[in-house]
Amino acid sequence: MLILSLIYGMMNILSYVALRNVSAGVFTICAQLKILTTATFSTLMLNRKYSWTKWRAIITLMMGVLLFSEPDWNGRKGKTSGDGNFFLGTMAVLTEVTLSGFASIYFEKVIKTDSEQLNIWERNFQLAFGSFPVYLSFMYANRGGEVGYWAGWSKVTFALSFLGAAGGLLVALSIKYGDAILKTLATTGAIVLSSIFEYLLLDGELTPVMVLSGGVVICAIFDYSLDATPLVLNAAKKEQTEDKEAADVEVAIAMTNQSRTD
Repeated sequence: MLILSLIYGMMNILSYVALRNVSAGVFTICAQLKILTTATFSTLMLNRKYSWTKWRAIITLMMGVLLFSEPDWNGRKGKTSGDGNFFLGTMAVLTEVTLSGFASIYFEKVIKTDSEQLNIWERNFQLAFGSFPVYLSFMYANRGGEVGYWAGWSKVTFALSFLGAAGGLLVALSIKYGDAILKTLATTGAIVLSSIFEYLLLDGELTPVMVLSGGVVICAIFDYSLDATPLVLNAAKKEQTEDKEAADVEVAIAMTNQSRTD
């Protein structure tokens, strides 16, 4: 868990490095690869086999979110970082995306194969405790500047910190009772939902391209969730197991009868 907390701390730092060197559009495009890296690490680390339907849904979901983020990467939102190092920023965001996929699957593996049977609260406390040295070291390195360590804190920032902590617990619960892929699907769907609320409550932008791509995202989520291939495979595996058990019973009966004859 210490390694995992250090990875999360490194991901936050890489986000700042990336956004200081590339535009928000480039960052948004590269960030969509989290869906693909999570599925890849799930296959490598947990030996999961996804059907072609699920892979199609994952690719469609990634492309749908990319199109939904059209206002970000077409220049209508945000400013490009013209004075930054494009290569450094791109490498930073790609590294963050890779670490994100690894961290999600690693955390799922820990909480589902935990021999010590620690609960979600205890695991999240370990994550928070392990990340303290990372952030305290940065605070010490900056010396607080001229405005002090706690400058900028307000009721809003405390509320956002509380919501961030609660969100971390919800993510852990979704991974424990679902998996990291389903968590990614929910996060992607939340992007569409938050944009709709932004349009309704804050006069945000909602273009025809965003509406069309939002429908693609929703269809991809249903495509992944309702795929019956794993159920068919499990049924076939169960049938093979039952046939093997029946064959073992027949062999045992035959051996018993043979022994009685002898």
